Amino acid sequence: MVDQGTERLAATDDFDTFYREQHARLVRALLLLTGQPAEAEDLAQEAFARVYERWDRVAGMDSSSGYLYRTALNLHRSFLRRLSVHRRATQRIERQPHEDSVDDRLAVLAAVAGLPRAQREALVLVEWLGFGTAEAADLLGIKAVSVRSRLMDARRSLRSRFGDIDE
Repeated sequence: MVDQGTERLAATDDFDTFYREQHARLVRALLLLTGQPAEAEDLAQEAFARVYERWDRVAGMDSSSGYLYRTALNLHRSFLRRLSVHRRATQRIERQPHEDSVDDRLAVLAAVAGLPRAQREALVLVEWLGFGTAEAADLLGIKAVSVRSRLMDARRSLRSRFGDIDE
């Protein structure tokens, strides 16, 4: 007979390992999605908290990391919806145009941040995190053909800004 305390400790150890393996990767992906380091970290922490609450079910899933990323994407979408409602309720504040930086990383980050949310999500999942289009489609709740279409549009937009740099 397994002691419940021992079983709970083993589950916590499994989650700790999962957290260590996934944390940095998730934060980097969310940074590409949001363009804001603090927001990326906050979303990651909230996603991990929600996964931890359901760890007994999530640990047995085929793709625990897929569940984590879907949770993080849903949190980001919820944040964007709340922000949109808030902006509509108050006066719309005009953002000043982003000044290009000499640093290539900032230029790429700005270009990715300038993509529509749907394209950004597909690009981050497939190009940055290495998910296949079918897996990305499952995470986003859309068809694989839609992911491929979003990727094509995102790549076209980035190519128009940076040129074709396949060397």
